Amino acid sequence: MAHQPFHLPAREGLAPAGAFAVDSAPDAPPEGERWTSWDRASHGPGPLPEWVVTDLGAVDADLGVLKTGKEADVHLVRRWVPGTGRACLMAAKRYRSADHRLFHRDSGYLEGRRVRKSREMRAMARRTAFGKEMIAGQWAMAEFATLSRLWAEGLPVPYPVQLDETEMLMELVGSDGAVAPRLVQLRPGPDELADLFEQLRGFMLDLVELGWTHGDLSPYNVLVRDGDLVVIDWPQVVDVVGNPRGMDFLDRDLRTMCTWFVRRGLEVDVEELVGEVCAAAFG
Repeated sequence: MAHQPFHLPAREGLAPAGAFAVDSAPDAPPEGERWTSWDRASHGPGPLPEWVVTDLGAVDADLGVLKTGKEADVHLVRRWVPGTGRACLMAAKRYRSADHRLFHRDSGYLEGRRVRKSREMRAMARRTAFGKEMIAGQWAMAEFATLSRLWAEGLPVPYPVQLDETEMLMELVGSDGAVAPRLVQLRPGPDELADLFEQLRGFMLDLVELGWTHGDLSPYNVLVRDGDLVVIDWPQVVDVVGNPRGMDFLDRDLRTMCTWFVRRGLEVDVEELVGEVCAAAFG
């Protein structure tokens, strides 16, 4: 599932690669904004895709915001080795601090997750400042661990390059010089629509066999790259069995996706699909 890097066309408001001013700080790289954080981060699963740049002499530069969200913002980051042709583009997901995050929907997703210390569990339950920081860290670690497992299992997700505290760098999903569109943006013809639905069905069956459901699945967090689905945004992943509301989340994920396909004109037996996937969760 490794993918070659690609280069985005010039975007309004973004400086071209290599056009960044030299940082005058003595410990700053000669070009770019910072040295690579690869050596101090947790790494994604092997085998490492060939496009990932791991050289300790590499530098990173932020090229702008790709997406803003309630819990995190996603930036476009270029990593390259000065003086060489080695470079890659990545998506940097940066989780908001405790003071700038919305925690209104955390409790339902966090049921079934555990931390080792009772003090930390109490702080998270009471939403103290310390507890919110714990939750923020759990979101980042949960998404990175989930992507690592799903990638290793061959499911269609972005490759998780690294995790450094609350910043996760991952594969930038796209092709032919452009970021892949979201499913909600597409108007596929009948054959393509049917193929995309079969991909969704297979994906959901594979996912529940691992004991999970996405928890917030919608056409907004499913990308389509060259006709293939790629599912993103995994911090709220739900343990179908361990979470008391796990089956409710699974049911909602399925019905949300089916609604989109039905509205696009595909005949879908929603109840049959829900029954098939729910049965597989306990198979």
